[in-house]
Amino acid sequence: MPKPFFILAPMDDVTDTVFRRIVADCAPADLTMTEFVNVDGLKSAGRSRLIRKLGTEKDITPVIAQIWGKTPSKFEEIAKEISDGDIPGFVGIDINFGCPAKSEVKSGCCSALQQLELRPQADAMIRATLQGAAAGKNNLPVSFKTRLGFAEIDYTWHEFLLQFKPSMLTVHVRTTRQMSKVPAQWEAIAPILELRDKISPDTKIVMNGDIMNHQQGIEITEKHGVDGIMIGRGIFQDPFAFAEKSPWLGMSREERIVLFKKHVLLHDEVFPDGQRPFSPLKKFAKVYISGFDGASDLRNQIMQTESVPEAMAIVDANLYPAL
Repeated sequence: MPKPFFILAPMDDVTDTVFRRIVADCAPADLTMTEFVNVDGLKSAGRSRLIRKLGTEKDITPVIAQIWGKTPSKFEEIAKEISDGDIPGFVGIDINFGCPAKSEVKSGCCSALQQLELRPQADAMIRATLQGAAAGKNNLPVSFKTRLGFAEIDYTWHEFLLQFKPSMLTVHVRTTRQMSKVPAQWEAIAPILELRDKISPDTKIVMNGDIMNHQQGIEITEKHGVDGIMIGRGIFQDPFAFAEKSPWLGMSREERIVLFKKHVLLHDEVFPDGQRPFSPLKKFAKVYISGFDGASDLRNQIMQTESVPEAMAIVDANLYPAL
């Protein structure tokens, strides 16, 4: 990997194989991650619905599967499936210790596991995942994505994680309690780098939080010394966020609308017959339908639609108005 390397952040109902391909066609990251997928659900009757989140049909950038859940044995089973290639298309496995959503935290999962009293559960999950990944024929690397702590910054958590020698440790530089309500604390990464150097020198440290584009990522790397940069919300402001020089601000109304159309049609190709619902797809209009006169009105029209044909009819009427 180059230094710094850039990663598209895992975002639920956002970073499926379709959006990852759109971003890759605009300006590829070095790595991408899936939406986070529950291992308990994957080993239940709901597998057929959840497995679509691990689809890689349209990916051309290396993809890491991100998983979460409660049951260590399920972590092991799913990690082995991914590492064996039975769930194909991945270069690594990442455990989600960072999601601050109330439902996940209330159930004792994701970022809740940063709390000292839940570390035995985290320990069991990590060991199970490492065992499953190593048992697979591809012996995929395991990484972690987390935060600075739960209620406050707690570097004992990062020390705990580094003892497992992960291939990569991504830190969203806010606590769980802070959600995204305060500015990212970039300077808080320094003690984690020091711990890495002492405990697991081969682990790559990646920073996430309020990093909006490639240029800003380069500047942060030079200042703070991390190995990689993860961009999440920045991609909503510029689909070319990973480009060294983005063309987005100079792109025409028609070019932006065409990019939205490409996304919708690709989604319909990959998930035909309602395999994934249409409604969440409409939020991507905010990514592409912006920055030109009439964008707000066009977005509102798209938000009122209930199917791909309805949305495409409005798009085409704006692309090819009657003479």
